[in-house]
Amino acid sequence: MPELPEVEVTRLGLVDRLEGAWVREVRLGKPLRWPLGIDPLALAGATVGTMQRRGKYLWLPLGACGGLLLHLGMSGSLRFGAASALPPAGPHDHFEMEIDRGLLRLTDPRRFGAVVWSSALDAAPAATLLARLGVEPLLPAFSASVLQQGLRGRRVPIKQALLAGDIVVGVGNIYCSEALFAAGIDPRQSAGTLDRAACERLVGTIREVLQRALAAGGSTLRDFRDVHGMGGAFQLQAQVYGREGQPCRVCATPVQRIVQGQRATYLCPHCQRLTP
Repeated sequence: MPELPEVEVTRLGLVDRLEGAWVREVRLGKPLRWPLGIDPLALAGATVGTMQRRGKYLWLPLGACGGLLLHLGMSGSLRFGAASALPPAGPHDHFEMEIDRGLLRLTDPRRFGAVVWSSALDAAPAATLLARLGVEPLLPAFSASVLQQGLRGRRVPIKQALLAGDIVVGVGNIYCSEALFAAGIDPRQSAGTLDRAACERLVGTIREVLQRALAAGGSTLRDFRDVHGMGGAFQLQAQVYGREGQPCRVCATPVQRIVQGQRATYLCPHCQRLTP
């Protein structure tokens, strides 16, 4: 599933190319998770503003027409290029926005993605979808005190508390496993038991892992591609994720794979210890 690094890589690849363009036509393929919510014809002639990101959502302002909230779902990616340079739309291409500079296309084989119109970012449905998102992990507002306060009283494992997204957004499955390893925290540790020192370490490793992922173009395990059609490379430098049975890069203990909340978790049983 595309997480914060993949979504931010997508935004960075599009923001300058789309801003100031005007919409010629919007075309829809098979239905996505939610309906668009507006007649596509009503968007023609709109001027594209500055693309923003909130968590795993992208907001594309369209002047007086409101804007589009986009989510890449589990397998989606956005491509942009000259219409003549892109292949004809296929069965997995579900949204196209033709502008005066080229063609923006959402490809999503599993169709869990979404493109939803809203009159403004602070109006429904956009405001409703974004209402419960936690703080952005790469902004100063994400601190050890914020994390510790958010975890207080939670009995679920720390990994599941982070993946929930209501304390901090965008720390997906790969990045959560990697950050917990770097912080020396067992992913099964009860969230509410983390002390201030552990929260300090975890805030730092979350930031560091996400920044490295951004520099590597995100992770591509199956479907994700950036706007140029290139895959990410962070998975190649993962310390534990996807390395079951291989030696830990720190202590050589075999990496373990467990399942938490129906998702794979990877850890080093020596470097990551449960604490009382």
